[in-house]
Amino acid sequence: MAAKVIAHIDMDAFFAAVEQRDNPSLRGQPVVIGADPKAGRGRGVVSTCSYEARTYGIHSAMPISAAYKLCPRAAFLPVDMRKYAQVSDQILKILYDFTPDIEPVSIDEAFLDITGSFHFYKTPFDTCLKIKQRIHSEIGLTASVGIAPIKMAAKIASDLCKPDGLLEIKRDDLLTFLWPLSIEKLWGVGDKTRKALNGLGVYTIGDLAHVSEDGLRQHLGENGRHLFALANGIDERDVHIEEEVKSVSNEHTFERDTNDKEEIYATLLFLSEKVSRRLRKEQLKGKTITLKIRLEGFHTFTRAFTFLEKTNFSDVIYKKARELFDEFYAPKMKIRLLGVRVSHFDDPYVQESLFENKGAQRLEKIHRAVDTIKDKFGEGAIHKGPVHKDPARLVKS
Repeated sequence: MAAKVIAHIDMDAFFAAVEQRDNPSLRGQPVVIGADPKAGRGRGVVSTCSYEARTYGIHSAMPISAAYKLCPRAAFLPVDMRKYAQVSDQILKILYDFTPDIEPVSIDEAFLDITGSFHFYKTPFDTCLKIKQRIHSEIGLTASVGIAPIKMAAKIASDLCKPDGLLEIKRDDLLTFLWPLSIEKLWGVGDKTRKALNGLGVYTIGDLAHVSEDGLRQHLGENGRHLFALANGIDERDVHIEEEVKSVSNEHTFERDTNDKEEIYATLLFLSEKVSRRLRKEQLKGKTITLKIRLEGFHTFTRAFTFLEKTNFSDVIYKKARELFDEFYAPKMKIRLLGVRVSHFDDPYVQESLFENKGAQRLEKIHRAVDTIKDKFGEGAIHKGPVHKDPARLVKS
């Protein structure tokens, strides 16, 4: 069998780059995409930022208030996910011209298996250079591309050659490339694992490759064996052509920490309706609902419940989310963030009912009618009552 050739495509500062493309006055300027900074008093975080903003120390997931303090003159823009998704689809169409074997990782990155197709462009390097050229000429954006015989190394290569880079790691050079790198470059090495490995005298991938595999398993369990394999250039994960949807969720961060039950319930209702609608768009039903609660001080808790039957009905999701919240809530608690997630779409041990419930059929029609209204007139066109505060207004970002 031919050795695998895997490419990792990663768009450069994707959201910010799209905004700079569409507004020439932003080019060369620090651009921050995320929540409204409100002159340094805003809540929420940075989604992404331009490379110009990164020179000020701004980075993804940073509190938006901190980003504002670092560079108040930056252009702070809201996330326009609809526009970014459209651009992402355009990029995917280009990628499919080069191979059918694509695993989208997120809206701005994907793995490609070009083992059986790169010969059309002579070499893997020429193939990925052509991909970059088409993305730039047709979409007006730049991408960084890593090429390697394994997924992990392709991902590391694209990261190391940013922005607008192209780096190929061949099989014979794989360990020479990996071993000098910090162990933090390996998938699965977070701060806790890094400290544990440092305690063993392991600082680079090469250090990790030369320690005892049994010793790693004693300290890190099965993850130790996995990391040992990666450090030695062994990564048998294929490019998955279709990624199964594991869950559907929505979250909201309040402008101010709140204990206003009316506001909390309205937000839970709105989140439940958003999740419900997304489930129907994906033609999914789930059995497990998870409520995420973040208190002041960033202490985060989750509470979950599994139904006997799958659902995508907003009233069912909302009722259980509210029950989970009421069971958790104590007087004087102040809520910073709420999230609602539905998962557990497939259960091999539970058979779906052979008889369709007529009441459920009617509810399905009602929900789809509401979906149609919202598709035509917007999210705020209709929502369930009685709710005295407009949940769409409460959670609008």
